[in-house]
Amino acid sequence: MAEKKSKLAQIKTKPTAASVEEYINNVEDEQKRKDCFLLLDMMKAATGEEPILWSSAIIGFGNKRFKSPTTGREVDWLLIGFSPLKANLSLYLTVNYSAHSELMQMLGKHKTGAGCLYINKLDDIDLEVLRKIIKLSLDKIV
Repeated sequence: MAEKKSKLAQIKTKPTAASVEEYINNVEDEQKRKDCFLLLDMMKAATGEEPILWSSAIIGFGNKRFKSPTTGREVDWLLIGFSPLKANLSLYLTVNYSAHSELMQMLGKHKTGAGCLYINKLDDIDLEVLRKIIKLSLDKIV
């Protein structure tokens, strides 16, 4: 079978030079702001990478070119990251959550969907389990 030609997809979400700390300091909700700084430390420790603000709302760590096995298209994207949305914290991880159902049950109050892990606040979850999930995500893509 012939390998599909790859084409780098141009996406709207791109790394910026904006200050991550300034962005977090402008998060209105105090608890969410504290949670963001904790996630910042956790993900920085897990990746060894400095955080970068992608577009206007995603804090990402690392950068990797991903290739779709079905279309052959490629996209530059963060290894892991998070965004403080109004409703919750959205974590961008590459974990097959259903394959790790036992670990996900141990995590605490959360929702998942389309490559994201949604958490209302870090007090609702087990941070050690979250560290394991972050490691699983990194082990899968590095």
